Amino acid sequence: MTAPPSTASPPRRPRGKPGLALAVALTGLALAGCASHQRPGPVATVELPAAWSSAPPGPRATGASGAGLPQAAPTPLQWWQQLGDATLADFVARAVSANADVATAQARLSAARAQRDLAAAALAPTLGARASTQATRTDDRPASARSATAALDAGWEPDLAGVARAGVDAAEAERRAAAATLGATQVRIAAEVALAYVDLRNAQARLAIARRTLDAQQQQLQITRWRAEAGLVTVLDVEQARTAVEQLRAALPALEAAIRLNGQAIAVLAGEPPGALPPALADAAPLPAVPERMALAFPADVLRQRPDVRAAERGIEAAQARIEQADRQRWPSLNLTGSLGVAALTLSGLGAAPVAGSLAAAVGVPVFDGGRIAAQVRLQEAALDQARAAWRTTVLAALQETEAALIAIDRAARQREAQAAALDAARNAARLAEFQYQSGLVDILTVLSTQRTQLNLEDALAGTEAELVAQHVRLYKASGGGWSGDDDTAGGVALGSADAALQPVAGDATGRPTN
Repeated sequence: MTAPPSTASPPRRPRGKPGLALAVALTGLALAGCASHQRPGPVATVELPAAWSSAPPGPRATGASGAGLPQAAPTPLQWWQQLGDATLADFVARAVSANADVATAQARLSAARAQRDLAAAALAPTLGARASTQATRTDDRPASARSATAALDAGWEPDLAGVARAGVDAAEAERRAAAATLGATQVRIAAEVALAYVDLRNAQARLAIARRTLDAQQQQLQITRWRAEAGLVTVLDVEQARTAVEQLRAALPALEAAIRLNGQAIAVLAGEPPGALPPALADAAPLPAVPERMALAFPADVLRQRPDVRAAERGIEAAQARIEQADRQRWPSLNLTGSLGVAALTLSGLGAAPVAGSLAAAVGVPVFDGGRIAAQVRLQEAALDQARAAWRTTVLAALQETEAALIAIDRAARQREAQAAALDAARNAARLAEFQYQSGLVDILTVLSTQRTQLNLEDALAGTEAELVAQHVRLYKASGGGWSGDDDTAGGVALGSADAALQPVAGDATGRPTN
């Protein structure tokens, strides 16, 4: 005999158990997928020399380890103040604050700050308010049915996998890169102003030399005409002297145009429209002075000072954080939502209506996405490779730029010394030639030749002196002068010298950044 069906209620299974089990199972699959992902990522390195191959003449370090090496010294932030030219300092100060490129870089920095704040907002919960009223009327009911609701909605997605935190880290690195880029722009603008100013003063000096020589040759032409009238020389001598005068006069417009063009360039760099020569630049003035003895920091220290190198380092940090952000999309996510509200038939009845609330939690796990996450990770890894290559290019360019400026300074200094000695001899020869010509011992060609040699040497010496100042400006720029740095120190950057490697960002065995 079979037992009758039982009329007792079956035991109730706890609610939520199947969903929880499914969530745990999916979480395990996701974690297994995350654990299986490995990616190599060697850190880029650059071998640094122990010292510059062409060190400037300056103080020497003492001691066994520092013998023969230039004394390390940071480049002055306000390096243009070291040149002793108040006019130059004024134009540089105006340019680094009013230049259009600087304004663009500042706007990009503001955008990067806003992007960082936007990424940080993803970590915080949200709260919103809503209210509505509704009236419904049907054919069988002449009166309208009314209802009113008011509620507060809250939501929060805890950053269990660290996706949002990685996004914040990337946005912060990009903000620091934008700050360093702004510094690099200001350094470049300051150097461009100084170089245009040196070119302007050089053109004024060369114009003064040409005009002074032109006066002397015009006097010589008049003397030659008098001697021709007296029958002491021929008309050929007169024409040769006049040819030299006109050739020199023909060179003046180019120098005058150079003065105007450089003045307009300085005005544009300072954020002003090009026009007439600024009054502060109209009168000729000496070239800015350069230090006779200059100490330069070691290569690693120079690279620490350069904003473009720091911007490249921040680019690597941002790319690594973007990889983490993409990679952690594999992990489960938790979403919490809640609502608290009231409903009534009229707006006035909302105050007495009962309060209803709800709370919900949802777990999401990516199971199959067609390879979207993996492709996003590969995309960010490629961006990291590009950032590392850009960093290495920037470092090598910085080293080469500094070495080139040092070589040019050494060349210009030695060239100026030889030209000064040659000019002294040329002046003596010109005076002797004029005296002998007046005595009838030499012809006019000898006089013109010695005068031409003197003019060429005076012009060349003025150009070399300007080149020496310009190369000092390029050296200040190459060593990162004019930039005070962002709000970060050398964190994450290992800079070495000699046998040590220059490493932009430390990483673990998989290439991920270590905190």
